[in-house]
Parts: sequence; C-alpha cells; structure tokens
Amino acid sequence: MKVTVNRRAHFNAAHRLHRKDWDDEKNRQVFGKCSNPHYHGHNYELIVAVTGEIDEQTGFVMDLKDLKELIYNKIEVPFDHKNLNVEVPEFKDLNPTAENISVVIWRKLRAELEPHLDLEVTLYETPRNFVTYKGE
Repeated sequence: MKVTVNRRAHFNAAHRLHRKDWDDEKNRQVFGKCSNPHYHGHNYELIVAVTGEIDEQTGFVMDLKDLKELIYNKIEVPFDHKNLNVEVPEFKDLNPTAENISVVIWRKLRAELEPHLDLEVTLYETPRNFVTYKGE
C-alpha cells in the first residue's frame, strides 16, 4: 500500500526572467515586467510530496522530521532571501522560472531520498500561479 506524505515550506527570493543572448527589448516582449533588470521578488510556497510503502516497523513512509530538515538544509537555506540569478549557482546559466526552480528543487531533494521513494514538488510563485514536477 503506497501513501504520500507532504511537507510545506516557504522561502522568499528575488529573480529576473531573461535570456542573456536576447536584447532587453526581446526580453521585455517575452517576459514582461518579470524581466526588470533590477529584479523582483516572490514569497514562494513549496509542497514536497514523498510517496512510498509504509514501513512495518515505524509506520512511516518517511520520518517527516527528516523531510523537514532536508528541505531546510537543501532548499530554504540556499534559496531564502537570495537573488536566485546572482547567489544560487544552479541559476547562473538557467533562467529561474517557476518551472526551472521546481526542477532544481526536485533534483536536489531526489539525490537525498531513498531510491524506492517517489518525489513530487509543487512550487507556488503566487497564490494563483504554481507548477508541479514529478521527475518526468
């Protein structure tokens, strides 16, 4: 029997959507105000879902305390109150769209989880705009 456990987290970060190989006008046409050269920020909400079999001994899919610490150390510490374009190495050459941020988060967490567990990341950039990535 597979069960999914979820952990919600939060971080604030600034970013600028743009491509270095496009001029400012093309970036403005494609990304609009999100291409502001002075950046802009979001209060990101993150939901991490881990799915697996319930361990017979512990009754857990995964200890949520461990998941909390993993998210804190791998995501919140490196992303919170940072300029993603400037301070987070994964976005040096990767446009920090919500889609790309969710994939980066998924990869960082996936590397730390047991192989038998499935992972899904949902990232809210605003209360109405969010993306989900399952590693597919």
